[in-house]
Amino acid sequence: MRQRISLVTLGVADLDRARRFYLALGWRPSPRSVEGEVLFFDAGGTVVALWDRAKLAADSGRRDSGGWGGITLASNVGSAAEVDRVLDEAATAGAVLARRGAATEWGGYSGVFVDPDGHPWEVAHNPDWFLDPDGAVRLD
Repeated sequence: MRQRISLVTLGVADLDRARRFYLALGWRPSPRSVEGEVLFFDAGGTVVALWDRAKLAADSGRRDSGGWGGITLASNVGSAAEVDRVLDEAATAGAVLARRGAATEWGGYSGVFVDPDGHPWEVAHNPDWFLDPDGAVRLD
């Protein structure tokens, strides 16, 4: 298996509500999305999909306990000010701020918002990581 993630699917309780939230963040769905079924977003080399939570659980062979699944998504940005801007945009779009932007123990700056379906997103600036002009992270 190659060391890459090509798709992250987020199970959502209400696809229309999730669509409105991500559109309010400025995300634009792919034309390959299927109206009323699944939304796909091009996320810089990875696809993020929004799909019915019950269908995702069944497809994944899991029972949905309704709780946090032990995963936090992250988006790295170019500065601490951009972290704060994205957190503010998410809150305006309907997210809950779980942690405001602040300096971290690893020398960066980050905060966390939670989308309407309970998916946590860390927004971080790591001064030791390089961001390509398109925003992709490079560790080398």
